[in-house]
Amino acid sequence: MGENQESGAERDLGAFLAAAGFSLRERRDLAGDVSPRRYARLVSVTGTTAILATYPAAAGDACSRFLRTTAILERAGVPVPRVVGADCESGFMLVADVGARTLADLAAHAWDDLEPYFVTALEHAERIALLPAAEVEAINPPLDGPLLRRELAQTWDLYLEPRGLTGDATLTAELAECLDRLCAALAAEPPVVCHRDYMARNLVPLSAPGERPALLSVLDHQDLRLGPPAYDLASLLNDTLFPPPDVHERLLARELPAAADRLSYHRAAAQRTLKAVGTYVSFARRGSDRHLGLVGPTLGRGLDHLARLPESADLAPRLAAVWSAVLPPAPAAA
Repeated sequence: MGENQESGAERDLGAFLAAAGFSLRERRDLAGDVSPRRYARLVSVTGTTAILATYPAAAGDACSRFLRTTAILERAGVPVPRVVGADCESGFMLVADVGARTLADLAAHAWDDLEPYFVTALEHAERIALLPAAEVEAINPPLDGPLLRRELAQTWDLYLEPRGLTGDATLTAELAECLDRLCAALAAEPPVVCHRDYMARNLVPLSAPGERPALLSVLDHQDLRLGPPAYDLASLLNDTLFPPPDVHERLLARELPAAADRLSYHRAAAQRTLKAVGTYVSFARRGSDRHLGLVGPTLGRGLDHLARLPESADLAPRLAAVWSAVLPPAPAAA
């Protein structure tokens, strides 16, 4: 960016902050993934903080979608950061700073402290599922069969096939057919509103570990859309911060007491985890390798869910043999 362009951008930002009533003292740029959006924590002259999101012209639609989904979620009582000011045409949005640590950043805490946050997250997800479908459908396309398949195609093309993880010709064909049937089954379920990326990195604790009630704010909700009923649950329990088996079972029993619902959950979790592997690898190819350490554990979660489905139970042991080199070691027996 040339000097004149840079000074023009600074003037635009200054005018935006003035209109929002924010007197800037300090700016701290924040790390991101590969989104074209850029974030910074701003400190005012009085010491208050806010988060600045800068949207390039190509991402202007995400700015307007964020405003619309914020309004919908606020009306439903789902805690989200308050929008202090927004000018999507100029590419600026200022939101309340709800905290520097996400739920994923609390991974070192005992699950006695973490489980209540997950219960709160499930309560928020229940409210999200009941949002007005027509209003959400007007913002984003649904998480339907074609999109579910495209997500898995990225994982196949960027990770499974290049590493020889689809196995021999027979296993490759069976795996492809299995994943296609899995996506078809998910797409056939009556859709509900989903956050779309409902996981620990998009949840910010508003109370300290051990405090009750365990409070959370929901981030990154501009992709709100219709999708499989178990999708947000599958995202929450299988992305980044994995509940141990006893906690996982308690949370599932709370949400899905019926055995038939468990099959829907395992299908959604298998798709979501395999999709996440492709996302992590895609990020790394574009310069952000922060999540590569999650590839093996996430692939292992996907394999566990495939083993619990009638359409893939006999496939899972053969996949385990082919994937063994990239899966994490099994936990030692007690």
